[in-house]
Formats: sequence, structure tokens, C-alpha cells
Amino acid sequence: MSSACVVRGEIPAEEFALYEALSSLPDVEFEVERVVQSGDEAAMPLVWIRNADREAITTAFENDPSIRDLTLLSSFDNEHLYRMEWVSEVQVVLQMLTNSSATITDAYGTDGRWYLRVLYPDRDALTKTTNFVDEEGLTFEVTAIREMEGEPAGFYGLTEPQFEALSTALVEGYYQVPRETEQSELADELGISHQALSERLRRATGALIEDALLVGAVQAKQNES
Repeated sequence: MSSACVVRGEIPAEEFALYEALSSLPDVEFEVERVVQSGDEAAMPLVWIRNADREAITTAFENDPSIRDLTLLSSFDNEHLYRMEWVSEVQVVLQMLTNSSATITDAYGTDGRWYLRVLYPDRDALTKTTNFVDEEGLTFEVTAIREMEGEPAGFYGLTEPQFEALSTALVEGYYQVPRETEQSELADELGISHQALSERLRRATGALIEDALLVGAVQAKQNES
């Protein structure tokens, strides 16, 4: 039996809910925190919207036929958390939630694309999604697949050496204030050079932050460059 896997993929904005809002607010970031099914033909997400004032958001949503039942939950400066229902352009999302029994853990929309991270129970469930989009003429471009098996490193987007370096540094007090050990001592313990450890910690920290906090933002910035 195959193990669960975390899949990263992209969907063009015109094939996804909030297309009109995303088009009318081109410099705004949409980040979906949670998506659940709402009836047979709708999905209910919590959506963070950044870099836009509430008046502009309200106007954009009023002109977007893909949503209804918009509710503002909280605001912090230029960040606003909304609950809403997506009622059109949600075929791929509903397929993921129902037929594939997947969990959409994060979605990030900006500049004409949506970047999703989806937890599938196994590879067969992912195949159901890819077959569905092919049959329906839709798009879900898979950019990365990570198996959820073996060492815990893979759970967080890390290689095993990166995971070992971070966990050893934490246990030995490298991240304490003041530090209880230095990089040179950690490098000796791991049997690598000081420079190799420095690079490994830096790459591991970047990968961990991207995996935990900046789901689609990094990919979006890379696509711009």
C-alpha cells in the first residue's frame, strides 16, 4: 500500500474561484488557510487577503460571481481574514475533497495563478485528480510530490542531512540565547566542515520556512524572475 503524499501544484486563475477579484486586484495576495466542502457544489474557505483596503476588497467581491456569503472575520492593518463560499470554478477543488479524499492544506493566489499544497492519502488518489482534469479539460500542474514515509525529514521538505543538522543544533543548544554550542563544535559532531554545516543550516532553514509559512509565495516570486 502506498503512503500519503504532499503535492504542490498550480492552477491558472481563470480556472479557479475568485478570478474576477484576483484580476481586479492584481497586486493583492490571497492565501487560503482552510478549505472544506459546503454541499455538493460549493467549497467554504478561510481566505487571508493582503495589500488591499477593505473598500477595494468589498467592491471586487461584489463583482465576482464565483463567491457568496462573504463574512469578514478579522482585520490587522492591511491583512483581512474572510470566510466565504466558492460556488463556481471549483470543480478541481471539489474533486480533491470528495473523490480523492484529499486535504487542501494551503493555497496562495497572486498575479494570475493559484499555488496549492494538497495532502493525498496515496498516489492512487492523486491519479484520480490528474485523470479528472485531463478528462474535463482543466489544469492542475503538479510541480512537486513528497512521500510521507520513512524518516521525519520528508515531512517538512528537508533532506535527511538537513534534518540531522537542524535537530542536532537544537538539541545541543545552538539556538539558545546565549548559545550553548558553536558551529565548529556542531560540525565536528556531524563529521563535516564548518562551511558545509553553515550552508546546510541555511538551506534547511529556508526550506523549513517555505514549507511551513510561505507555501506559494516563494514559487510565485521565482516565476516572476
